[in-house]
Amino acid sequence: MVTIGGTGVMVLGALVAAVVAALLALLLRRRTGTPTAVAVAGLLWSVVAIALVTLVPTRPDTGFVPAETRSTSCSWDYGGPSGTTFEVLGLDQRTLNVLLFVPAGLFLVLAVGRWWAGLVLAPLGLLLLAAYSLGIEFVQLQVARIDRACDVTDMVDNVLGAGIGFVLGLVLLPLVRPWRGRRTAH
Repeated sequence: MVTIGGTGVMVLGALVAAVVAALLALLLRRRTGTPTAVAVAGLLWSVVAIALVTLVPTRPDTGFVPAETRSTSCSWDYGGPSGTTFEVLGLDQRTLNVLLFVPAGLFLVLAVGRWWAGLVLAPLGLLLLAAYSLGIEFVQLQVARIDRACDVTDMVDNVLGAGIGFVLGLVLLPLVRPWRGRRTAH
């Protein structure tokens, strides 16, 4: 049986996604201007990176996880024990879950900030990021093979991260001014 997982797969996937996003930014740059092109590409990259970090098994040796042994419900123990048992670079799981969604919220605002429709699209996008987090937790609950756990704390932390990124995007919007790159028809 072929097993795939671990941080190496996550990092490699994120690097491949970064190359694809950079190519997308180059293609969009002429049409939308550099700030919007980079923001759209950054949003795409961050959504893919989130999927990699949350849906790829944490270890390549996970092997077969029988469906009968998977959890049948999400943990509703808010702030439960898993938040303190997992660390990367000295950061606990809760902090990492928040940080994971910050770029998506930030790039979302900058990606739609050049258009007046962004006044509707940005809040709608924030709701979609919350739904994305919910969807990830649902997949973690349903797919035993990835050996992940559904946890309401993760959803709250993810939405908090997206919200922080959203606010940062609003703060950066007047500095980045994505509307500058707008081309007018002659």
